[in-house]
Amino acid sequence: MLAQQRQSAILDLVRRHGGVRVSDLVREFNVSDMTIRRDLESLAQRGLLAKVHGGATTLAPGSTDEPGFAAKSMRQQAEKEAIARRAADLVSPGTAIAMSAGTTTWTLAHQLLDVPSLTVVTNSVPVAEVFYHNGRTDQTVVLTGGIRTPSDALVGPFAETAIRSLNLDQLFLGVHGINERSGFTTPNLMEAETDRALVAAARRLVVLADHTKWETVGISTIARLDEADALVTDDGLPDDAQQILGGLVGDLLVAPAGGTPDTDNDVDAGQASR
Repeated sequence: MLAQQRQSAILDLVRRHGGVRVSDLVREFNVSDMTIRRDLESLAQRGLLAKVHGGATTLAPGSTDEPGFAAKSMRQQAEKEAIARRAADLVSPGTAIAMSAGTTTWTLAHQLLDVPSLTVVTNSVPVAEVFYHNGRTDQTVVLTGGIRTPSDALVGPFAETAIRSLNLDQLFLGVHGINERSGFTTPNLMEAETDRALVAAARRLVVLADHTKWETVGISTIARLDEADALVTDDGLPDDAQQILGGLVGDLLVAPAGGTPDTDNDVDAGQASR
């Protein structure tokens, strides 16, 4: 296969799936890692895709653009790991939690595999699979039904009906964007409705979002900023954003992306006016 043909095929894969991994492309086209990286560099220089660590994704999104799960899983991996470790500290054995769809909640799921007697309600197929493959008999996982979105969320009336009958201790919510005026947003209208049902079913709302979500706005608002009991983010969030969010969310928990969370960096919004 000529380089031009291979690059055209790579671009088609990116557009269909929202992103690709270098390792997958090496296997797909039976060429070297270096060859694939040169292909991605060429496509990026032509403005056809965006290179990220370990692969490539589609270009910057609009308010209704919804990248696939594979594409999002390659972004801000260190930040998501830090956020997940910090958020895991908020989960107690024997509680019932909800986890929305998203790669950050999926990362959190791996941190919760050893929490005993945990009940997890989720509309995320990947999150449910993490717990299923763990095989713990003392953990209960409830996967809602619904229509599957590009981000592997199950949404729609079936999911919402199931969720509204539940009473949950905490919801861990992944979001597409955070904005002072628009609140926590998503690019998918149906997913927004399902997420709002999750918010209503939980006594406590914990939002998980890395620093790149700040000032990103999806078409539909899930919740206002002041509805969040806690927001767990990473230390890449600008100081001015931390100040704004610290005055609106219940607790702003900032996890250093380079290592173990330092609770001294947490902003106690209880001292600020909401």
